[in-house]
Amino acid sequence: MTKYALKIEYDGKPFNGWQRQAGHPSVQQTIEQALGKLEDNVPSIVTAGRTDTGVHALGQVAHCVLQKAWTPFKLCGALNFHLKPNPIAITDVVAVPDDFSARFWAVERQYIFRILNRRAPATANRGQVWQVPYHLDVDAMREAAQYMLGTHDFTAFRSAMCQGKSPIKTMDEARIEEVQTFEGRELQCHFRARSFLHNQIRSIVGTLERVGSGHWAPERFKDVLDSRDRHKCGPVAAPQGLYLSKVKYEIDPFDTAITAANEQ
Repeated sequence: MTKYALKIEYDGKPFNGWQRQAGHPSVQQTIEQALGKLEDNVPSIVTAGRTDTGVHALGQVAHCVLQKAWTPFKLCGALNFHLKPNPIAITDVVAVPDDFSARFWAVERQYIFRILNRRAPATANRGQVWQVPYHLDVDAMREAAQYMLGTHDFTAFRSAMCQGKSPIKTMDEARIEEVQTFEGRELQCHFRARSFLHNQIRSIVGTLERVGSGHWAPERFKDVLDSRDRHKCGPVAAPQGLYLSKVKYEIDPFDTAITAANEQ
């Protein structure tokens, strides 16, 4: 038996999130079905972080255990063949130690939330961004975002369905970039932390939108955070703008130099 780490990219639109659920398409189920074309009785795969319905990934990580010893190159190609035509791509595969865990070995998760800030409807990026048709003040949003840096109780931005053990989280980065794309003005919100609460980022972005639109002063964001009251935060932003962009490990399993050294 060999354990493999998979780096995964997917468009979340057709899926009811990552986690397998009866009667609904999920990313996990789709990948497990592809693995089932290669071997029988493949155990469930384990992911670094579950994503919600409609949420995308650029650098999701999961691990699987297979009976056959595959070369990573062939396993990657075989999985991508059997994943067609689903919008899921395995972008890298490596063999990892038996005790590796995509979830528990992760030391940081990074997310990007894309806001298309224009009046005309999105076309090429439809379903890939959250569109806000009125002007957003990015400087006010940046000011508000600074209040969440460091360790805080994020109860105000936590879903009622969240199963996290504690609302205390440390936000290492909350940065907003303003970029010009072929579709126009886009605000890209970058977040880094060891872990996040259910709906935390979408709740944060929805509250930042209230600040950017001029309805709330930046200081109100701090008041919401300090209140620990879910009812005081802004509306939850749409899921299609959210991307799990990267999962970090103390030793990156996909580092080609490390992999080559371990195979010698």
